[in-house]
Amino acid sequence: MASLKVPTNVPLPEDDAEQLHKAFSGWGTNEKLIISILAHRNAAQRSLIRSVYAATYNEDLLKALDKELSSDFERVVMLWTLDPAERDAYLAKESTKMFTKNNWVLVEIACTRPALELFKVKQAYQARYKKSLEEDVAQHTSGDLRKLLLPLVSTFRYEGDDVNMMLARSEAKILHEKVSEKAYSDDDFIRILTTRSKAQLGATLNHYNNEYGNAINKNLKEDSDNEYLKLLRAVITCLTYPEKHFEKVLRQAINKMGTDEWGLTRVVATRTEVDMERIKEEYQRRNSIPLDRAIAKDTSGDYEDMLVALLGHGDA
Repeated sequence: MASLKVPTNVPLPEDDAEQLHKAFSGWGTNEKLIISILAHRNAAQRSLIRSVYAATYNEDLLKALDKELSSDFERVVMLWTLDPAERDAYLAKESTKMFTKNNWVLVEIACTRPALELFKVKQAYQARYKKSLEEDVAQHTSGDLRKLLLPLVSTFRYEGDDVNMMLARSEAKILHEKVSEKAYSDDDFIRILTTRSKAQLGATLNHYNNEYGNAINKNLKEDSDNEYLKLLRAVITCLTYPEKHFEKVLRQAINKMGTDEWGLTRVVATRTEVDMERIKEEYQRRNSIPLDRAIAKDTSGDYEDMLVALLGHGDA
């Protein structure tokens, strides 16, 4: 019986760990070497590299990166190197702190991650911060925002494709009534958005559109400065059309007077292994320029190199 050959082109975590250690040694840091390794490894490979690095050099790779790198380049490399659940736990924690508060990030994590991934994020959060994500969200929000965000981070949605069309019809009617009454924080309105599966919600919102002649988000735009309504629209977009939400975050990050590096870094680091191809298509369609070119025009140095390498990650 022929023996199975191990492909010779698969990078070994031992070799990667050794090369990274070399990148930190001597005078100055070899940023190009760090990019050439980490930007081209998937989550499982990066996790193995971290384990081997810790066992070989008795130091956490993240600590070594933190010592050697700085600024936006450090942030994107650190976020990317983290395990996805750890990364989201960190982002969620930052989003509930007073000076880095960001309810949009909580919405992204709660609404664009599959149910089991969100559960793992909450496990990672508890392991790292010795409290639950729900506790922190409840503590750092109030009023309608708390009423919306708390069930969003607490839910475990059904992931299947099964859809009940009668339910979609009746719940579209409820949503329309509440929108007409401007009862945007009504219990039933929030219950439907925070508990139904994405497939069921999609059917409900399609029925809403067909029956009442408008997409629900259009009806929610009437008071465009209302923070709660903006968040509500983001919830609906993240649940039904996530690439549209992330395209908007990227467009606003790049087109700002002075780039919003945090928004740019977050989206690239968290979506590269998920739906970046769809986001790139959406960006090109909306802005008539490829995303990698827009980023290259707006950033520079090692930070630019890392972002552009990650955008090409799926092509490697």
